[in-house]
Amino acid sequence: MSRRQYALPQRGDEHPPDDTGCTVLHVDMDAFYASASLLSRPELVGTPVIIGGGGNRGVVLSATYEARTFGVASAMPMARARRLCPTATVVAPDHALYSAISAAVMATFETITPVVEPLSLDEAFLDVSGAIRRLGNPARIGQLIRDTIHDEQGITCSVGVAPTKFVAKLASGLAKPDGMVVVPRDEVVTFVQQLPVGALWGVGDKTEEALLRLGLHTVADIAHTPVDTLRRALGESAGPHLHDLSWGRDPRHVEVQRRERSIGSDETFEFDVDDPAYIHRQLLKLSDRTAARVRSAGMLGRTVTIRVRFSDFTTITRSRTLRDPTDVSREIFDTAKGLYDALGLQRARIRLVGVRMEGLVESEGAPIQGTLDEPDHGWRDADRAVDRASARFGAGSVRPASLISDRERDRRRGRQGGAESGTGQTST
Repeated sequence: MSRRQYALPQRGDEHPPDDTGCTVLHVDMDAFYASASLLSRPELVGTPVIIGGGGNRGVVLSATYEARTFGVASAMPMARARRLCPTATVVAPDHALYSAISAAVMATFETITPVVEPLSLDEAFLDVSGAIRRLGNPARIGQLIRDTIHDEQGITCSVGVAPTKFVAKLASGLAKPDGMVVVPRDEVVTFVQQLPVGALWGVGDKTEEALLRLGLHTVADIAHTPVDTLRRALGESAGPHLHDLSWGRDPRHVEVQRRERSIGSDETFEFDVDDPAYIHRQLLKLSDRTAARVRSAGMLGRTVTIRVRFSDFTTITRSRTLRDPTDVSREIFDTAKGLYDALGLQRARIRLVGVRMEGLVESEGAPIQGTLDEPDHGWRDADRAVDRASARFGAGSVRPASLISDRERDRRRGRQGGAESGTGQTST
């Protein structure tokens, strides 16, 4: 879920929800970094607390729900957070503690079912279909997970129980904090279509604006809009995808992922940077480098993760799981750039950015979905041509024109007498 919060849709049935067939659970820790940090500061429980660097140039890593009521949100500049909530206590992050608790939480999941798909340190999908005979119905398993994590780790989590990943993730977000929401199979459509369009997984600010311009305010509005209209407004992939979600359709299964299986690249700057255009160029370079390594390993990645470290060494990560696995540089960059832009950092001082592909699968035999607007020889073919040129002439011999320094650009123009596009590929 995004940082936006929505009201839980009303049920028409007064009886407890029937969880038959609701074998997908999404478990999400509540204000994870803040909750973990307060384990050693019990006197601060119930008060507004901000996790982040002590200086005004840092950013918010997390905040308690008491601080969030003042408008404090993760990735917000610390100076603004202090203005919004001047009574908040600022606590420095403890990443070693977070990693240790995360490992313990994931170990708890694996005692329930071997089919666990981690999304980040503090959330995961579980397929509990094989655990029902041993542990009981899905809702009972969800409660068991909540009780175990609270008893063993001292923090709370929220659980969504549903027949699909998409609906389970929606449900866990609506259950926050410290709750559980079960969405029965025969209530999925009613549940989803009562929500505003911004609640749909993958709808960011720009997509939400586009939907509102069309007069589409609820998920039901999307469901009853012709797919061709959505395709023209949102694109060949996003339009039909959102239409499927509006009817609760999500064919994806929970996939076991080894969290250590990932490929990525980081860039530490010589000086702190606050120029968004420069960060975009670095994300492009890192996306190209990561995609090349993924292709070289014969893999495809399903989840794009960015890492941003600020001048006070506070570090945040953001991830997005794609509908289909990819090794295409452009797709990885578009996703990484979207994740970064969604942070709304304005002029925050940044010392490191990174791009990583997770959820890797063998490329041989994996389905590769093209887009209807992609030419016969599209981005995937272009990437492989770049790989061949790099193998022959060396890494960096072919790269996006926007990554060529002004000095090198001028030298090339003087030698070749040609102009280069800011969005195309250029080569020696």
